[in-house]
Amino acid sequence: MTAYTLNLDSITMTDEQFFQLCQDNQNLQFERNANGDLIIMSPTGGETGKCNAAITAQLWVWNGQSRLGIVFDSSTGFKLPNDAERSPDVAWIPLERWQQLTAAEQQKFLPLCPDFAIELLSPSDSLKVTQQKMQEYLDNGTRLAWLIIPLSRKVEVYRPNQEVEVLDAPDRLSGETVLPGFILNLESIW
Repeated sequence: MTAYTLNLDSITMTDEQFFQLCQDNQNLQFERNANGDLIIMSPTGGETGKCNAAITAQLWVWNGQSRLGIVFDSSTGFKLPNDAERSPDVAWIPLERWQQLTAAEQQKFLPLCPDFAIELLSPSDSLKVTQQKMQEYLDNGTRLAWLIIPLSRKVEVYRPNQEVEVLDAPDRLSGETVLPGFILNLESIW
């Protein structure tokens, strides 16, 4: 997925205007970084979309059985505490956090950072930029995040106050204490 960043220093865009821009252009995916710059991303290719669907489906099935939270796909926007608006490829929050949101908040970009996030690096994504995004998730409250890099068969595991753990071609990933009992099978990704 190709991404373009537009500096919007000379333009003020409210949260409502940004939400409407996203609604008016649903064939594109937008994010905003903490500086307010607009990031425009094209849709993913078939292989990335297939892998993302496989990952989301596994988390969805686990969550349906555990009933511990809410799963979100890559089209969901999150308004992070640092004012960035991000859309992880897969995200999850505990049910209590969802229930604390008003009905209006549930309809728009969620005003919180997900507890769990996954980014799937597509061939056109910048590794460095995506790693910075992963750190941004942690800095804003994410408790566990995975950067899955299919081309090199690596996974970077992000946890608060810990060094990034790099795994070479793991078969499975554990949701640890954040997603108790969740195991992501990576066979369909590799």
